[in-house]
Amino acid sequence: MAIEEGKDPGIASRTNQSRVFPMRFIQFSVLCLCLILGVSVFSLYTIRYFKVQNVAPVSQSKILPCFQETSNIETWIRPPSTLLHTMNDTELLWRASFAPRRKNYPFKRVPKIAFMFLTKGPLPMAPLWERFFKGHESLYSIYIHSLPTYTADFPPSSVFYSRQIPSQIAEWGRMSMCDAERRLLANALLDISNEWFILLSEACIPLANFSVVYRYISRSRYSFMGSFDEPGPYGRGRYNGNMAPEVNLTDWRKGSQWFEVNRQLAIKIIEDTTYYPKFREFCTPSCYVDEHYFQTMLSIETPQLLANRSLTYVDWSRGGAHPATFGQADISEDFIKKISGSKTCLYNDQETTVCFLFARKFAPSALPPLLEIASRALGF
Repeated sequence: MAIEEGKDPGIASRTNQSRVFPMRFIQFSVLCLCLILGVSVFSLYTIRYFKVQNVAPVSQSKILPCFQETSNIETWIRPPSTLLHTMNDTELLWRASFAPRRKNYPFKRVPKIAFMFLTKGPLPMAPLWERFFKGHESLYSIYIHSLPTYTADFPPSSVFYSRQIPSQIAEWGRMSMCDAERRLLANALLDISNEWFILLSEACIPLANFSVVYRYISRSRYSFMGSFDEPGPYGRGRYNGNMAPEVNLTDWRKGSQWFEVNRQLAIKIIEDTTYYPKFREFCTPSCYVDEHYFQTMLSIETPQLLANRSLTYVDWSRGGAHPATFGQADISEDFIKKISGSKTCLYNDQETTVCFLFARKFAPSALPPLLEIASRALGF
C-alpha cells in the first residue's frame, strides 16, 4: 500500500534518524557549555576567596630567572661574594662612584681599612702580614692588583686567598700606574664598610701592630697624601703649560705614590674626569704621573682634608731614581726603632714622633729576621 501511495519506507526511516541526531548534538553542546561555565565560576571563586595565583605554563617557567633579587637593605650593604667580575674600567668606576647622600647609616656599620697591594706578582712579605692581620678579621679588607698573567697560589687558609682583582699591566711612571691605583680603589669601594684605603707594595711592611694602625687612621681628621710645591726641576720643572686652565703652575704638586685616603677622597679620585685627560696626555716621563696626579687634583679640590705627608717610610738618602732596598743584613730592632721615630710631624695638628706606620722597600731576604723580631720590635 505504501508503494502504491508513492511512499518509500527507507526515506521515512532516514527522516526519523536525522531528527534524533540534531537533538543529541544540541543536548551534548548544552552539557559542555554548562561544564565550561561551571569551571569558570569555580575558578573565579577560588581566585577571589583563596587568592590563588595563576601558574605559568611550563614553557614560560623555563625562561624565568634562577635568581630573584632581594628588595631589602642587604642588597646594598652586602660586600661582593667574589672579587672577580666582568666589568671594564669605565663600568667599574661608574658603579664604584655611587655614594649615599645621608650621613647616618640605617644599619650597624663597622668601618674597615682596605689594604690595597699594588704588585707585579708574589707577596714575599705575606707571612709577616698574616701575623699582622691575625685576630682582626672584621676590621680590614684586602685587594691585590698584580700582572694579569700572574696566578697567585695562596692556600685557602691565607688572608690573601682569592683577593686578586681583575688587573691590567701597570707601567712605572705612566698613567697605567694611576689606572691600577684607581682600579684598586674602585673595587674596594664596592664594599660599603670600607672607610679608609691604604696603597701598599709587595715590598712594604707594617711598623706597628694592627690595633695601633687602626686607631691612628680612624682617629685622624686628615688623609695622608704628600702634596707639596717643589720649585726645582723635579717639581715645577715637570709641569706642562698645556694643562691649563684646569691645572695651572701654581696648582702643581708633588708627593709620594703611597697614600692613605678616606672614603670621601677615594670617591673623588675614581670619579674624576676633569683632570685625568690632562695628566694622561701631558704628564708622561720624565713627568712621573703617579707623583703628581692625585696629589695635584686633591690639593685643588680638597686641600683642607690632606695631612700633606705619607704614612710610608722610604729612604731616598742613597740617591738615584729608586729608594734604598733593605735586606737581611739591615734588619735589627734598632733599625726598626730608627725608621719608626726618624722624624717629627703633625697628627691632628699636634706634634708627634709617630709619623710612619709602614715602610719600604724590603727584599725577600729580610723576611726571616723580621719574623724573628716582630713580637718585640713591631708589636705582633
